[in-house]
Amino acid sequence: MLEPYLYFNGCCAEALAFYTEALGATVEFQMRYSESPQPIPGTPDGWDDKLMHATLQIAGQRVMAADAANASDFGGFALSVSLEDEAAVKHTFDALSQGAEIIMPVCETFWSKAFGMLKDRFGVSWMVTLAPPE
Repeated sequence: MLEPYLYFNGCCAEALAFYTEALGATVEFQMRYSESPQPIPGTPDGWDDKLMHATLQIAGQRVMAADAANASDFGGFALSVSLEDEAAVKHTFDALSQGAEIIMPVCETFWSKAFGMLKDRFGVSWMVTLAPPE
């Protein structure tokens, strides 16, 4: 099993709320730094309310996330979501587009009738595609 782990620089709770609304994600677990049973070395001052760890379900897959002071740009990868109908692709893409950089608007390609790419307002790259027929 391979599970992506996203590190945010202080805005993880905001990102999870956004993904819950935009993608219908479900937050399964979250723990703040203040809830840790032992101090976490290197935790910046004022981060007690930031998320030390969270898990959420997006399209039936688990994604983990946390706030990390050394978080950097989300370069070099993208999360891909395959959906069952064009309306869902367009709806999901539009929802993720709030404050996003559109890389490729939803359009027909040789591999999919509906495919789009964007970098969301948190810097995470997404590919939203119509799943191939079975």
